[in-house]
Amino acid sequence: MKEIRTLVVDDSPFARELIIDILSTDKQIKVVGEAANGLEATQKVRDLKPDIVTIDIEMPVMNGIDAIEEIMAVNAVPILVVTTHGDAKTAYDAISRGALDLVVKPDVSMAGAREFIEKIKLLSRIKVITHIGRRALREVKLIEKPSFGGGETDRIVAIAASTGGPEALSIILSTLPAGFPCPVVIAQHISDGFVAGMAEWLRKLSKLSVKSPAEGEPLLPGTVYIAPSERHMEITGSKTIMLAERQEKDIYHPSCDRLLFSVARVFGSRGIGVILTGMGSDGARGMEKIKKAGGTTIAQDEKTSIVFGMPKIAIESGCIDKVLPIEEISSEIVRIMSGAAAVLNRR
Repeated sequence: MKEIRTLVVDDSPFARELIIDILSTDKQIKVVGEAANGLEATQKVRDLKPDIVTIDIEMPVMNGIDAIEEIMAVNAVPILVVTTHGDAKTAYDAISRGALDLVVKPDVSMAGAREFIEKIKLLSRIKVITHIGRRALREVKLIEKPSFGGGETDRIVAIAASTGGPEALSIILSTLPAGFPCPVVIAQHISDGFVAGMAEWLRKLSKLSVKSPAEGEPLLPGTVYIAPSERHMEITGSKTIMLAERQEKDIYHPSCDRLLFSVARVFGSRGIGVILTGMGSDGARGMEKIKKAGGTTIAQDEKTSIVFGMPKIAIESGCIDKVLPIEEISSEIVRIMSGAAAVLNRR
């Protein structure tokens, strides 16, 4: 198997040593260098040509955000942000600059080390050439004056996402128009402690209200609800949020399937399911449920997916109505909603 050349960047010698010790337990991974600040990191990326970089955010001389932007502009390479919960608000700016994903600094437990190593292996295989998000935002074409009508459409948009999802979500949510007439619910696989930061980041980009909901919160039009990673989110028959405890055996957190199952059960043909970039199969069965209930299903295409795993499995199952590049998904959702309002107003 191909050796994975890794550069570790952190201003803390202890943090670098911990990450290097964890990565060194896997024979496929070779740490080819380390750096104590962003400027040193940009130089070593150029000289060492690693397959992947792990990088902290808060560092002297040049911080992680500026280093990521410089690296992705000059020597593009897969970048994994490895930081603390305290940097969650800032960390998502790294995603907008081209980082692929972010995780909390790993602990010394076997489970934490194994998950970190698998993340490194996955991201190191991704080919990064251009920054999809910035290109896509320039190409998004929305309906100029969407007509949602004056009535309640009683619909919902449910989105499943994993690796590469935050960037894809930023494109969709930043281009959905003000006055969007139904709730949007999201299950995004993410490390514990980072959902609040992601919600705040997306809130700044979106015309809609974005939040991580509380137990029992009612669904409201024009509001985006992002499931917490520590619990699974479902929709109840009374159209409120239910948060279920996560079990040790749960592979994915939060569960995309559980959210999509509940949307199919409660909203039936009025549900719109969207499955975005991500590794694994979570969400595919949920999309099947929405399709069988008469709902509409959309999958992100291979070209714009960071990891074409979840969408691919859903597409191959035959349950997807439309396969679209990320820059066209929001306009498709708007078209569906505008059509539903037109039908409602004719009744």
